[in-house]
Amino acid sequence: MKVLGFCGYSGSGKTTLLEQLIPRLRHAGQRVSVVKHAHHRFDIDHPGKDSWRHRQAGAYEVVVASDRRLAKIREYEVEAEPTVHQLIAELSDCDWVLVEGFKHAADICKIEVWRPACGHPVQYPGNPSIVAVVTDAATALPQPPHCPVLALDDVDAVTAHLLQNAARYEYRPPSALVEPGRGPGEAARPGTPAR
Repeated sequence: MKVLGFCGYSGSGKTTLLEQLIPRLRHAGQRVSVVKHAHHRFDIDHPGKDSWRHRQAGAYEVVVASDRRLAKIREYEVEAEPTVHQLIAELSDCDWVLVEGFKHAADICKIEVWRPACGHPVQYPGNPSIVAVVTDAATALPQPPHCPVLALDDVDAVTAHLLQNAARYEYRPPSALVEPGRGPGEAARPGTPAR
């Protein structure tokens, strides 16, 4: 499994880039999953629906499934911010995990998406985990990057970069992810005490 993060300020085009990358990777025969960081409280459930009512009654997890889709909703017993590695451990087997957000996860490679029109500084000079920059204005970069620069409007080139450098993005979970007494697939759950 390969893991690659995409970092950039709001409005830089991360989500749009992922929307365009996913079908190209799928066309190349790759199974793709996404881990997305949410900054605010969010809910994918609907008030009044059975799954919502189960959660309101105190269920720790609710799994809703049909013949086309599965969703798992977990309520943390204490406020906890899961790490990107804990979230990756929740995923089924796939070829690629594209991570949107988690810019402070220094142990996963990232592509910075930068547009000068957003009015924010670049992150690559002080962030060694950034392995490429995708931008709509390469000539506006404030200093030469230490990594490849790809055009935001050339998603085929970005896809080719991922596939050609796939070995670089091979995922190796941190050893701290597995606690004593747990098997390799049993990651510690945030918000719950360790065994």
